[in-house]
Amino acid sequence: MLLYLIIPFDEYVRALPNVLMAFLVLSFPFVVTRNDFKKLLIKPTIILILFFVFLLVNSLFQGNFYQDIAIINKMMIPIGLVFLYLPIANFNKLKKAIVFSAFTAIVFTLIQFVILVNQNAEISLLFFQETVDALLIDRVYVGLLCVLSIVISYQSLTKKYHPDNVYYLTNILINVLYLFLIMSKTAIIILVALTLLRQFYGPKRKLRLIITSGMLLMIITFGYFKLQEPIKKIINSNKNISEISYNESYMPIGYRAIIWDCAALISNENTNKLFGIGFRETTHQLVSCYDTKITDTTIKETFVSKKFNSHNQYADFYISSGLVSLLLFLGILLFLQIKFYQNFFPTALIVTIVLFGMVENYFHRQVGAYYFGFILVMLLINNTNKSNSVKKDEVIV
Repeated sequence: MLLYLIIPFDEYVRALPNVLMAFLVLSFPFVVTRNDFKKLLIKPTIILILFFVFLLVNSLFQGNFYQDIAIINKMMIPIGLVFLYLPIANFNKLKKAIVFSAFTAIVFTLIQFVILVNQNAEISLLFFQETVDALLIDRVYVGLLCVLSIVISYQSLTKKYHPDNVYYLTNILINVLYLFLIMSKTAIIILVALTLLRQFYGPKRKLRLIITSGMLLMIITFGYFKLQEPIKKIINSNKNISEISYNESYMPIGYRAIIWDCAALISNENTNKLFGIGFRETTHQLVSCYDTKITDTTIKETFVSKKFNSHNQYADFYISSGLVSLLLFLGILLFLQIKFYQNFFPTALIVTIVLFGMVENYFHRQVGAYYFGFILVMLLINNTNKSNSVKKDEVIV
C-alpha cells in the first residue's frame, strides 16, 4: 500500500519506491509459499518473461546493453511487482491505495492553486494550461492515476445499498471534475472510451447501446458545427514550445504530431525491423530528425535539447527492439483481453493501458512502469477477489 501511495510523489521522493521495492525483495522469500505461484496465469506470464528475456538478449547481441539498460530496468519493474505481490491474498487494500493516492494528488493540486492565487499568479478559466506546476506529477500520469481510481471505484460499487457506495460515487465525481479542471485530454478520451465500453456489459445491453449511439451522434454533430475552433485550439495549443520539458509530459497533440512524423520516418528507413536499433539509438535518430526536418528555430532547439522520445509505446518497441518485441508485448495484452473480455473491470484496465500507450512511452518513466505493474498485478494474479469482481460486474447498473 505504501509503495503505491507514494508513487505520485515521484518527483519529491524518487528513491523511496526503490527502497520499498528492495525491502519487498528481501522479505519475499520469508512470506511466499509454493501455492502462491499457482495463482499466476501461466500463459501470459510466460509471454511476459519471454518478452523481457528477449529485450535483454537482443540488447546484448546488438551491443546496446549498457546504453539501454536504464530503460530495460524500468521495464523489469512490472514483472518484479507481479511476483512480489504473489503472497498477497486480498487486493482491496492495494486498490484503496490507488484511490487514496489519486485523492492526495487532487488535494495537493488545490493547495498549490491556493498558494498561486495568494502569490497573485496570472490565471484564467483554464488556468492549469498555464500553471502546470500546481500538479503533483506530470499531467498525463496524474490523469492515468485518476482514471484508475475511477475504474476501481466503479468496480467497487454494489447494486444493493452499502454505505461505501456514497464514498465511491463521490470519488468518481471528484476525479472526473478534476480531469476536466486540469484538461487532461488523454485521460478524458480514455474515460469516454470506457463509458462506451461499459454499454456492452450488463442487462438491457441493446437499449443502452441504442441510447449511447444516439447521444454520441448528437455530440459529434454538435461538435462538428459548433466546436471546431475551440477543439483545434485545445489540440494545437499556443503554449510556447520552450516551456515544455521531457519530465513534464503535457505536450499538446500538435507538437506530438511532429514527433510521430519523425518516428514514422525512422521506422520506414529502419533496415533491421525484426530486432530494432536500440532504445538509445532511437533517441539519437529522433533528435537527428528534429534537427533536419523542423524548420521553426524555437521548436527545433527545444526538441533537440529535450530529446523527446517517440510518445508512442508501440512505435518505441517496434523501432528500438523490433517486430519480435512488439508482437510479444501485444501478445500479452491480447491473451489477457481474450481471457477477460466478458468482465468489464479487467477489460477496462487493458483498454486504459492500450490507449495510454498510444500517446506516451510509459516504460521511459519510473512512475509509468509502476502503474503498468499495478495493472499486471490485477490481471495476472488470481486472488480471492476474482469471484467477487465477476459478481459485481454483473450487478452494477
